Amino acid sequence: MTGPARHPPAPPPALDEAGDEREGERLDKVALAAWLSSKGLLHAGAPVAVRQFRGGYSNLTYLIEAGDAAYVFRRPPFGNTVRSGHDMTREVRVLRALEGEFKQAPRVVAAAENLPALGGACYLMERVHGVIIRRRLPRGLSATEDTMRRLSESMIDTLARLHTVDVSQPQLAALGRPEGYAERQVVGWTARYARAKTDDLEGMKRMAQFLAERLPPISTLPPSLVHNDFKYDNLVLNPDNIGDVRAVLDWEMATIGDPLMDLGTTLGYWVEAGDPAPIQALAFGPTARPGSLTRAGLVARYAAARGVPVLDPVFYYVFGIFKIAVIIQQIYARFVRGTTKDTRFAGLGAVVGVLATHGASVCDRDSLGPPSP
Repeated sequence: MTGPARHPPAPPPALDEAGDEREGERLDKVALAAWLSSKGLLHAGAPVAVRQFRGGYSNLTYLIEAGDAAYVFRRPPFGNTVRSGHDMTREVRVLRALEGEFKQAPRVVAAAENLPALGGACYLMERVHGVIIRRRLPRGLSATEDTMRRLSESMIDTLARLHTVDVSQPQLAALGRPEGYAERQVVGWTARYARAKTDDLEGMKRMAQFLAERLPPISTLPPSLVHNDFKYDNLVLNPDNIGDVRAVLDWEMATIGDPLMDLGTTLGYWVEAGDPAPIQALAFGPTARPGSLTRAGLVARYAAARGVPVLDPVFYYVFGIFKIAVIIQQIYARFVRGTTKDTRFAGLGAVVGVLATHGASVCDRDSLGPPSP
C-alpha cells in the first residue's frame, strides 16, 4: 500500500537583492574605497563592489561588498535641495540611540557628516538579510488570506511597539519638541507644499484647510519616537516567518512627537479594496489583498495594543495623504526645476493630482473607509 504523495516544502520567498547602479546615481568608487580604508573596513588592494537597491525616490541605498564583508550604504539623492527630508546625520543619531532599545533598528558601522565626494553626510550600516514587500509581492511569497493578515498585523504591531520606546533618554529626547507637534506638522507641510507647488490643485487646498480647522486639542497618547515613513517597503521580514519583522529602515525623518501622526502616515499609504481605481493603481504595496486589515482595522488593532482609543482617526488619515502628496510634489519640483534629470520623476505631478482628489474626497465624506459603491 502506498501512502499519500509527499510534496517538498515550498522554498522561502526571495530575499531583497541589489542590482546595477542607476545611471546618474553611481558612487565614486575611489572615494568610497578611501573612506572604507580610513575606517579600517578595507585592506589595501582589496576589491570594492557596488550595487544599488531598487525602488525609492528619496535617499539612495547601495550594497557595498568590501573584501569579504558586505554593508549597506546610505546617501542623499543627487541634486537634493531639501535637507530635512534626507538628513543622514539625523538618521545615524536615531539608529545609535536605538541600540539596545528597539531590536529592529539596524546597527550603524561607520558614518561621515561631510564627505562631498559621497553626497555629504552618509553612513554605512549592517546588512540585514530578508524579504521586503514593495508594490508587488516578492517571488515565492504566496498571498493567501492568512499571509496577508499576518503581514498587516505584524506591521501595525511593530509600529505600536516602536511607540513604547523610552524617549526620555537624552539622545532621543533631543530629537524633537513634542509640545504643539501636530500643529507644527500641519503648518510645516502646508508651507513645504507652497514652496514646491508647480500646479494649482484644489484638493491640496481642501486638505490643508481641513487639517487646520480639525487640529486635535490634545493627543490621547504620550509623546513617542515618530518614524514618519512607516510602510511595508521600509520593513525587512524574516523569509521563514513572514510575520516576523527583522528590521525597520529609513529613519531620516524620525523625531519625537505625537505617535498618532505617525499612524496617520501609515494610513495614508494604506490602500484597501473598494478605494477608487486611480488610488488602487498608486498602491505602495499589496495592502488591498484579501485578508489584509482595512484602515479601520489598523486603527482598532493599534488602539488595542496601546490601550487607548484613537480619537478622530480621519484627521490623521488626511494628514497622511497630504504629507505623502507634498513629499512627492517636492521630488517632482526638483525635476520641473531641473535640479535632477531622473526621468522616473516626470510623471509624479499626476500622482500628486490623484492624491489631492482622493484626499479631498476623504475630507468630504469624513470616513476612513472607501467611497460607497
